[in-house]
Amino acid sequence: MVAEKIKGMPERLQGTLLLVITAMLWSSGGFFIKWVTWNPLAIAGIRSGIAGLFLWFFFRRPSLNWSFAQFTGALAYAVTMLSFVAATKLTTAANAILLQYTAPVYVAILGIFFLKEKPHLYDWLTIAFVIGGMVLFFQDRVGTGGLYGNLLGIVSGISMAVMIVALRRQKDGSPLGSVLLGNGLTFVCGLPFVFDNPPGAAGWAAIAGLGCLQLGLPYALYTIAIKKVTALEASVITVIEPILNPVWVFLFLGEVPGPWSLLGGAVILAAITARYILPVLKSSGAALSVDSRRSK
Repeated sequence: MVAEKIKGMPERLQGTLLLVITAMLWSSGGFFIKWVTWNPLAIAGIRSGIAGLFLWFFFRRPSLNWSFAQFTGALAYAVTMLSFVAATKLTTAANAILLQYTAPVYVAILGIFFLKEKPHLYDWLTIAFVIGGMVLFFQDRVGTGGLYGNLLGIVSGISMAVMIVALRRQKDGSPLGSVLLGNGLTFVCGLPFVFDNPPGAAGWAAIAGLGCLQLGLPYALYTIAIKKVTALEASVITVIEPILNPVWVFLFLGEVPGPWSLLGGAVILAAITARYILPVLKSSGAALSVDSRRSK
């Protein structure tokens, strides 16, 4: 019933709704990564291994073409997964996820050269605000681990942007191939750390959930949605994730980010919402009203 309703919607709105669901599933990652006591690279590797198997069987062994765009997307995916999990362990969940979501800055720049999607003046103003927000994250007093965590959060944002652009270049091909290969690369990178004080049964159950429901299923939805929206839209509609991610961590683990980080996160989210999300919602609402009038 739900699937039929989605299919009857305009293609752009379909992509938007799929990205919203994806972001909500992704948002549970911060809590579970924090909760499982294990080497972050091992968590990233096993999580991606399970997600890769999930996607492999869900899509019935999709073919790989080994194109440059597919491999670039896979490599960027692996770097994103590894750096994000490590950042979540080293700094607050809010810092890790919000710094990753500076990706639209890099998507806008990369899109000029690789997607021929020219940013508007308002995009550059948004980028300036996002950079200003990033600077605020480093105003809080943090230890060495927190500093490295913040830097890894930025790395995950850059690699996420490369991944988005590479997936977008495959909109007429098979972007799922990049995700599958990326999960495989992440799994291989995490293998050397798997036997470093592994978690108990509850920890393994949480990681299985991370692999299937927090990573596998949402990326299946994401690879479908990426063909229906622009690269910038793909990177910003899922801003729901950085909003909910630290909320779950706060509610269940009591972790609170520093005041400067909160301010920086607010600046980033406000800038991205004002520039990208509100126009998408307005255009989607207009499309729905037109379709509803046509159906009468």
